[in-house]
Amino acid sequence: MDGQLFDSSRTDNTQPLAYRMRPRNLDEYIGQDHIVGPGRLLRRAIQADQLSSVIFYGPPGTGKTTLARVIANTTKSHFSTINAVLAGVKDLRDEIEAARQRMDLYGTRTILFVDEVHRWNKSQQDALLPWVENGTFILIGATTENPFFEVNAALVSRSRIFQLKGLTDKNLYDIAMQAVHDKERGYGLLDVKFEEGALEHLVQVASGDARSLLNALELAVETTPHDGNTVFITNEVAEESIQRKAVLYDKEGDYHFDVISAFIKSLRGSDPDAALYWLAKMVHAGEDPRFIFRRMMISACEDVGLADPNAIVVVQSDAAAFNMIGMPEGRYHLTHAALYLATAPKSNSALGFFDALKSVEEESQAAEVPNHLRDASRDSKGFGHGQGYMYPHAYRDHWVAQQYLPGELQGKIFYQPGNIGYEKQLADLVNRRREIQLESIDINAFPENLTYSPQDKQRDMWIRRTSEVRSEALASIRTEIFANTEIVRSDRILVLNAGHGLLVWEAFRRTPEGLVAAQVSSDEDRAFINHRAEELKNWEAPLIVKDVENLDSKLMFEHIIGRNVFAGKTEEQRIALLESVKKHALDSTSLVLSETIPGQASRLSTFVHEGPLRTKLVKAEKKIYSDHEREKLTELIDKYFKIKSTKDMRFSYSRTILPEDVKRWISQTYAPALDLGADDTENMIKQLTAILCAAPLEWSASTVLIIA
Repeated sequence: MDGQLFDSSRTDNTQPLAYRMRPRNLDEYIGQDHIVGPGRLLRRAIQADQLSSVIFYGPPGTGKTTLARVIANTTKSHFSTINAVLAGVKDLRDEIEAARQRMDLYGTRTILFVDEVHRWNKSQQDALLPWVENGTFILIGATTENPFFEVNAALVSRSRIFQLKGLTDKNLYDIAMQAVHDKERGYGLLDVKFEEGALEHLVQVASGDARSLLNALELAVETTPHDGNTVFITNEVAEESIQRKAVLYDKEGDYHFDVISAFIKSLRGSDPDAALYWLAKMVHAGEDPRFIFRRMMISACEDVGLADPNAIVVVQSDAAAFNMIGMPEGRYHLTHAALYLATAPKSNSALGFFDALKSVEEESQAAEVPNHLRDASRDSKGFGHGQGYMYPHAYRDHWVAQQYLPGELQGKIFYQPGNIGYEKQLADLVNRRREIQLESIDINAFPENLTYSPQDKQRDMWIRRTSEVRSEALASIRTEIFANTEIVRSDRILVLNAGHGLLVWEAFRRTPEGLVAAQVSSDEDRAFINHRAEELKNWEAPLIVKDVENLDSKLMFEHIIGRNVFAGKTEEQRIALLESVKKHALDSTSLVLSETIPGQASRLSTFVHEGPLRTKLVKAEKKIYSDHEREKLTELIDKYFKIKSTKDMRFSYSRTILPEDVKRWISQTYAPALDLGADDTENMIKQLTAILCAAPLEWSASTVLIIA
């Protein structure tokens, strides 16, 4: 079956338009920017001809087979194709033998494209595994079903998964225009025109399916009478050419589970509009209403819970009414239940059960039931079981403080009351009773219950960490930067002033199918990052540049982050940097920077208490530091990237000052500000070295987080 899918020997117009217009290279490929856009991992792998096994997953018409065709046209490896619907075990064995011979005799790799790979049974998929593992094959699988459910787990674990999404309306419009203007494969020799709204109708109804769009376009053109070379597509022709597609919904397929998941998450998220949409989607597709009610009953306790204990009653009542009434009027009861859950206050405190279950599962031995809680009806006289139990109804408010948990778990909290709805009324009462209950426990009987100190090793680590505040400051800055950056796996991230890689490697971990570009200020920084990247393939590793201007002009980034990007730069240099960075930003690009404000950090004069030396330092610092440095910086950034918010962060830590630090500060900053000569500069360095380097100093720093 080698090559049949991509047979390009027929180039006449008897081929369907959708087939003729399949892209031949990445430049012709439209859509799926999150996978093959400039700088994305897959694009780099294809261009470097270094593809590893991949699985393309997505609905029909999104370009899975087309992308495989592009790879076939690009790679130097032998490219073979099999359709899992048509091919059997014999075909697969033939491909395996041919690939093995190519590797043994010529050292040539084989890329095997398996279309509809989920159609193969487990044994057929298993037959591929050893040949993928030993490198005889590089597998490209295409599937419309979730590969984590439908493809052999061993194959999935050895492949990168790329999910293709339905094409956007703009993608479809560009594809249609490509077909209309292409003189070789499309209708470029004709003058195809559209009545206002006709092409938009084709695009809208195609719903992200390029094949559906091109088939409809072909039908519209071929069935419209030509006036010379002019073809005028009316709205009526467009409507006839693309019949509205049935709702994409297979009750046994992946989409079934995705829709019910979207419905439940919309209820949980208190979005009644989205809940009604997904409910309508299921009803329209013929979903069993009993299934929908079952899921809503779960949600009533899992997501609403004690915030509104009446939720389960309402859903059960609606389900009972539906059973009596049926469809179509029963849709009112489905709607009533869904709207009640979507608008109800939410609490997931019932999940406390699973914390309790985990505690039970982790017990090394079964916890003893406290004696006063044991059954007194059988052996209270012999063993004294039940003695000491206090009957709550005999006390005021029908409650009395006593121990109910096993001794070793006393004080353990499983139930966390929510703070809205009915449960808000409970929270204060529950917490107050807990405090009294803990206070009433006999400490001598259960001394371990009130001992929650960490083990010595953990304690030592904690003490050590508290003395490493500067490291914690860096970690917290990194945490804040990424907490304000909504990253998806295929994003492209530009890290400015990358240093030794504090932000680079966290960005790299978060974008396994994307790209990280690191702008470094020195060869030393480049060497540090390269050292970490030695085990990575060239096309996988972060892209390192000395200057943003060195980046490919086509390369755009979803996120731009950095730390102390503007430190030590003049106003002109800052403007030049922002202008360079702006060229690589999309309209939706996020910018998150952490900038230290020198004027708000410790100053050298702070550590010199009196005398002429302090006077000189104070005089220099008035020139060096600006009281409005923070405002000037944010105003400048706001001209290029609209600032959404800022956050000030202050840190104090013990810092050891080295003689070379003093020499650098004085010679590069303080001496020029005071216009000192060489002798005076050297004298100041000696005096400050004696003062600052004698012992660690309590140093403070201020950082502003800029989110734009």
